[in-house]
Amino acid sequence: MGLLDLFLQSSSSISLLGGLVVLLLVYIFTSSGFSSENEGKEPPGPKPLPLLGNLLQLDLKRPYHTLLKLSKKYGSVFTFYMGPKKVVVLAGYKTVKEALVNHAEAFGDRGPMLIMGEIQDKHGIVWSNGESWKEMRRFALTNLRDFGMGKKTCEDKIIEECDHLIEVFKKFTGEAFDTTQSINYAVSNIICSIVYGSRFEYDDPEFTSRVNRTNRVIQLVGSSSVQVYQMFPWIGKLVANRNEIHTLISANKKQNLQLFSRLKETLNPQMLRGFVDTFLLRKQNLEESGNTNSHYNDNNLLITVLNLFAAGTDTTSTTLRWGLLYMAKYPKIQDQVKEELSSVIGSRQVQVEDRKNLPFTDAVIHETQRLANIAPMALPHKTSQDITFQGHFIKKGTAVIPLLTSVLYDESEWEKPHSFYPAHFLDKDGKFVKRDAFMPFSAGRRVCLGESLARMELFLFFTRLMQHFSFSPPPGVSEDELDLTPGLGLTLTPSPHKLIAVSCM
Repeated sequence: MGLLDLFLQSSSSISLLGGLVVLLLVYIFTSSGFSSENEGKEPPGPKPLPLLGNLLQLDLKRPYHTLLKLSKKYGSVFTFYMGPKKVVVLAGYKTVKEALVNHAEAFGDRGPMLIMGEIQDKHGIVWSNGESWKEMRRFALTNLRDFGMGKKTCEDKIIEECDHLIEVFKKFTGEAFDTTQSINYAVSNIICSIVYGSRFEYDDPEFTSRVNRTNRVIQLVGSSSVQVYQMFPWIGKLVANRNEIHTLISANKKQNLQLFSRLKETLNPQMLRGFVDTFLLRKQNLEESGNTNSHYNDNNLLITVLNLFAAGTDTTSTTLRWGLLYMAKYPKIQDQVKEELSSVIGSRQVQVEDRKNLPFTDAVIHETQRLANIAPMALPHKTSQDITFQGHFIKKGTAVIPLLTSVLYDESEWEKPHSFYPAHFLDKDGKFVKRDAFMPFSAGRRVCLGESLARMELFLFFTRLMQHFSFSPPPGVSEDELDLTPGLGLTLTPSPHKLIAVSCM
C-alpha cells in the first residue's frame, strides 16, 4: 500500500495529486534540514531524506517493529526521523531504565503528539508538562488513593463488579461470544466509581457510548494516517481519522460537562463522592479566597477526567482480554491456574492478600502483561535539558521514544521472550519472583499513576473469572488456530475473536 493511500482515505484523486505535488516541490527545494552543530556526537541512525526523513523505512502499521529492527543495527540509543521531526529511540532494559529512572529529570517531560495537543491544549495529566502537570498529577494520585486505589474499599468495588461481569458471561450459556464490550464496561466502572462516585449499568447508553468512543479514539490515534499527520500537519483536513477523533472527543467532552453540572448541583462538602467532587470543592474554595491563577480550572478538570477515564478503561481491559485469550490458547496452563485456585482458595471469593499464596496464577498474570506488550512504544517523552547519554549528545526538547517492547522482549533478560512462559516469574521451587525488566507500566516520572489499581483489578478479575469459567475457542477452531496477532492502535488489543465460557461453579 502506498504512503498516500495510508492516510488520505477519504480524499479525492485531485487532493491526492495535489498533496503529492506539494510533497515533491518541498523535497526539491528543501536543502537538508537534518544537519546539527553537534553532528558526529548525536546518536547514530539511518540516513534521512529531506522532508521525508526515514518515513519510507517505517512500517506505519507497526512502527515498533521497524524501531526494534533498527536497534539491532544502530544500538540501544539511535536517531530516527519521523518525517522532518527528529526522534531519539531508547531500546533494551538497561538503556530504558538508565534514561527514565537514573536520568528521570532529563527524560521526564512528555513529548508532543499533535492530535492530542489540539484536543487537550497542555491540560490534564497525560500530555501536559511543567507546574500544571506536577500539580494535577499530585492531586490525582492523592485523591485516587483517598477514594480507594490500593485499599480494601476499592477491592470491594472490584469484587462487586466481577459479579456483574460473571452474570453477563453466564447469559451466553456456553455459546461463543466476543468479550470486548462487557470487559470494557466492567473495568471502566472501577475508574468511574473513583472519579464520578458511582458505577453505571452496562445498558446505560450514556455510559456505553462514552466507553465505546474512548476505545475508538485510542485505536485511531495509533492509526497510520494520524501518525503521518503528526509528521506533516498541513495535511490535517484531508485526514479522515483526525476529523473523527475530534468528533468523538467533542462528544465525550460535552457528556462529561453535563455530568459535572449534575455533580456540582448535588455537591456536599461533608460527603465527597469521588475525584470530581474533590476537584470542584478545591476550585470553589480557591475562587472564594480570590485565587484566579490556579491550576484548578474547568479545562484541567475536564481533561484530567478524560485522561483518567481513558487510562482506567483501556489498558486493564485490554490486558484482561489477552489473559482470557491466552488461557483458551494454552489449556494446560489454564488447568494449572484453576488447579491452584481450587486447592488454595476453593469456592470462596479471592482476596488481594491471597496473591502471595497463588504464585503460578500471579506468574500467569505477569506473563500476560509482558507478552501482550500493549504499549510497545510507550507515550513519547521529551528531554527537558541538554544531556550526554551513553556518550551521545541529545539536545533539550528532543522527542524520545522509550521502546518498551524492547524491554519486555529483551533477549538478555528473558529466557523465552517471544513465548507465553509463566516460568519467567517462578524460581526453581515454584515461588513467584519479581523481574527487573518487567516494565509494562513504564518507569520514572511518567510511570502509570494507576499501576496499583491496575494490578489489583487484573488479579481480582482474572482469578474470579478463572474460578467461574473454563475458556475455550469457538466451535470449529482449535487452540492452534487462535490468532495472537494484535490489532492496530495506540495500544495493542487482541484481534477480533470469540470465546466460549463454560460455567464451572
